[in-house]
Amino acid sequence: MSPAESPASVATTEQPQTAHKAKGSLAGGTVIVTGTAVGAGMFSLPFVSSGMWFGWSLPVALLTWFCMLQVSLFILRVNLHYRAGASFSTFVNDILGVRWNLVNTALLGFVFYILLYAYISGGSSIVTLTLNQSFGWSSEPWMSGLLFTLVLGAVVWLSTSAVDRVTSVLLLAMLLTFILSMAELAPAARVEQILLSADKQWILYPFAFAALPFYLTSFGFQTSVPSLVKYYGHHPIKIRRSLWVGSLLVLGVYLVWLLLVFGQIPRPGFRALMEDGGNVGALVAALSGAVESDQLSRWLGGFANFALATSFLGVSLALFDFIADRFKWTDDRSGRLKTASLTYIPPLVMATAFPNGFIHAIGYAGLALSVAAIIIPALMILRCRRVKDFNIPVGRGSAAVAALVLLLGIFYILADLLTMLEFLPVYGR
Repeated sequence: MSPAESPASVATTEQPQTAHKAKGSLAGGTVIVTGTAVGAGMFSLPFVSSGMWFGWSLPVALLTWFCMLQVSLFILRVNLHYRAGASFSTFVNDILGVRWNLVNTALLGFVFYILLYAYISGGSSIVTLTLNQSFGWSSEPWMSGLLFTLVLGAVVWLSTSAVDRVTSVLLLAMLLTFILSMAELAPAARVEQILLSADKQWILYPFAFAALPFYLTSFGFQTSVPSLVKYYGHHPIKIRRSLWVGSLLVLGVYLVWLLLVFGQIPRPGFRALMEDGGNVGALVAALSGAVESDQLSRWLGGFANFALATSFLGVSLALFDFIADRFKWTDDRSGRLKTASLTYIPPLVMATAFPNGFIHAIGYAGLALSVAAIIIPALMILRCRRVKDFNIPVGRGSAAVAALVLLLGIFYILADLLTMLEFLPVYGR
């Protein structure tokens, strides 16, 4: 399809039809952004940040927040010239062509599967811990992973509306247990442990590179943009405002989380946690043991369960719909069962074979997202600037920001590859 024939060049005719439908509130849009980003990925942040500690975690978080906010605004600029409900795949296919869309599709499929594996691994860990603390039951990791997958997978198999209803309840429960957990942790946080002296903090900068892909995965709110366009209609001011407020809230949540975790567990303590598998259950158990509180283990355990379940349902539904669309399977019970089997069996087998792969899986997802979530959106904006027939206005300033984001994407990829090849240090390895 030539640029002149692409929907981008004619989609502006649809804008007036949706312009009057912006009934969404700022609170609603903020929930969409934060709900998309905040979840199980935040449990990887203390592990991967323990090497660089909080002094370097702050600039890494700010850099990733800036990068993902700009990417979200790139996607929004393109999405506004399409009908509400158009997918990111449609944008890539029209603007960058079929080959880039195939790359994007392959990367998204990989990210979906690797994240499902990570969440089943993390879910297995926290379910095992919860059963032990609550009932004194000792469960094998594979049994806990199977239970976690069957219960939540059944929700996805039933219907999309079932996922929406369950996810709404889980998000509220996650927010409540997070607030209660932080309230228990805050009074016991040791400030002198968080703030290292300048000379000690400075020499930790090599460990920052290994953390970049994990922060990228945790700040993945750019996927919420098409949902925001459906929610508000073609009202860029409201959407931009929700992206700014929601993303800043995500940034604040992660920084508070790191401060309070680092205030309880000293830096050398993370070595032992990573030797123990570096999974969600190990972190929750360590935090629960660091504070004398009968309630903390319940709140933290509940928060971890709700966060993992919410993330699992979100990624599951995306992968489920992705597979159903690719294979054109029917939406009845039989067709959905086939789709569910292909969705859950591969990551479940992986989680059974490698039960403590939560941290590694999040890192691999970050590598793929460096291309799919940073480089491809930046290339779309630069392409739109060169080809006027796309009818998507991109000023000089936007092109410069897109070029900067493109370089950041390459930087993230190089940092991840050099870390995997052991040219850059990883704390605890």
